[in-house]
Amino acid sequence: MGRWKSSPEKDLFNSYASRLPWPLELRELELREIPDIARQKKQEAEKLLDSCHKFKAERIISLDETGKNISSKELAKIIGEWKDTGLRRSAWIIGGHAGLDKSVLEQSHLVISLGKMTWPHLLVRTLLAEQLYRGYSIINNHPYNRE
Repeated sequence: MGRWKSSPEKDLFNSYASRLPWPLELRELELREIPDIARQKKQEAEKLLDSCHKFKAERIISLDETGKNISSKELAKIIGEWKDTGLRRSAWIIGGHAGLDKSVLEQSHLVISLGKMTWPHLLVRTLLAEQLYRGYSIINNHPYNRE
């Protein structure tokens, strides 16, 4: 949810996205903020899930503080398994400032946490792109991943 303008974070996101052998498309959705947080989350959920269905996502992965905390190697294993089964489209959801509605979490195939810290949305986008590239690097024994 939300929009970003030209920035160093956006440039870094694009740098990681361009290194991947598959297309990584960022779809930003906007919704005017309202005082009722529960209603805000519900409206955002409708937009997010509708976008996933229009995109024909075969897997929905949500980033949420309540999700599973996994390592880069575990993420690479998941990506590798999906690749091996012919998965073509996945949607990775980053919610708005109020978090994700439970309807999004319930429809997600996987819910991942980036840890207990709070991250700005601009950095979450970039961090996700980096982790997808790192996962690709791990799968392909590329020297980028040196742990």
